[in-house]
Amino acid sequence: MFKKFCLEEISSQNQVKASVQRRIRQSIQDEYPGLETVMEDLLPKKIPLIVVKCPNHLTLVVVNNVPLFFCIRDGPYMPTLRLLHQYPNIMKRFQVDRGAIRFVLSGANIMCPGLTSPGGVLDEEVDAERPVAIYAEGKQHALAIGFTKMSAKDIKSINKGIGVDTMHYLNDGLWKMERLD
Repeated sequence: MFKKFCLEEISSQNQVKASVQRRIRQSIQDEYPGLETVMEDLLPKKIPLIVVKCPNHLTLVVVNNVPLFFCIRDGPYMPTLRLLHQYPNIMKRFQVDRGAIRFVLSGANIMCPGLTSPGGVLDEEVDAERPVAIYAEGKQHALAIGFTKMSAKDIKSINKGIGVDTMHYLNDGLWKMERLD
């Protein structure tokens, strides 16, 4: 998704009205209840919230020129990896085995065997089409954010095909874009 993302990809930036800002804040708060205590620090009411439109129906939520969340079409808002590294417990997490790390870091989707092998860990409560944080065996920080193609139970039972679509990963275009200046 963000493999070759750069500033030239941005088609428009708009400061949103207070009502739209409330709706965005509420949907983020509903999706990530762990952020409730720091929501005022992340998305302050007094500072303008900028929505950045990009190709492929991609929307970024930006505060103080720092991208914090993104969403595709009308899907759920997902935090950027930088935000996830600051607040690691806000998302459900999957863990891939060591063999999958280099593929995930090059932007590949996560296959079911990488999640079900001895080094992989699944959160059983995750349904299909939900955002998840992807961690690696033996590593402390998340290396990707993805969108599940099937539920964790189906990933375990079927154990074949793509389990998670990788949306954003370390060293992709969004990771390298610390600020939108």
